[in-house]
Amino acid sequence: MRFLALADLHGDYSHVEAICDRAGKFDAVLIAGDLTDFGPDEKALELLGMFSKPVLAVPGNCDNVSILKLLDEKTISLHNSFHKIGELTFVGLGGSNPTPFNTPFELSEKRIGESIGTLLSRVNTSKKIILLSHFPPKNTTDRLPFGNVGSVALARFLGRFDLIVCGHIHEARGVVQVNGTQVVNPGQGSKGQAAMITIGNEITVEFIDT
Repeated sequence: MRFLALADLHGDYSHVEAICDRAGKFDAVLIAGDLTDFGPDEKALELLGMFSKPVLAVPGNCDNVSILKLLDEKTISLHNSFHKIGELTFVGLGGSNPTPFNTPFELSEKRIGESIGTLLSRVNTSKKIILLSHFPPKNTTDRLPFGNVGSVALARFLGRFDLIVCGHIHEARGVVQVNGTQVVNPGQGSKGQAAMITIGNEITVEFIDT
């Protein structure tokens, strides 16, 4: 199956049509948070209306917590939930680990660990499991000039997922593999960046720039 992965659109959807044209055919869309830039929640409706395929989404730390209601109504909301597509199981967690900026949707490391652990206890771990998370695990796609800022709690689960699709760290677009888990940051959707992820016997990633 082919998935269009987007993150960090921050309310700027001017590149989305070109991204879809470049992507070609895909089965579903994965949105890894920051659909808006501190709201309003309704702004995300413009983005979601641009897709004819199913959308699986989690909010980011720059989305208001109240966007969960809209995502529940208009997408396959994966925040603290899971969804199966064929042999694939998607689980999700939005928001981010704590930042210095007191953004609207942040979770403690303790809560992140508890939430991920609970989700994994509810799914069949013999199948391929994909985590859609706004924030990356520590020491993966989380590098900033002053160090790595990803989630310590999430990093403990590397090896438990086949794939993690995340965003949050605009400067850390790329693919990292740790303990058999591929971590993909598709880049800033607001700058025309995305990724096509093909999941079969293997997982392949092709980055899109418009």
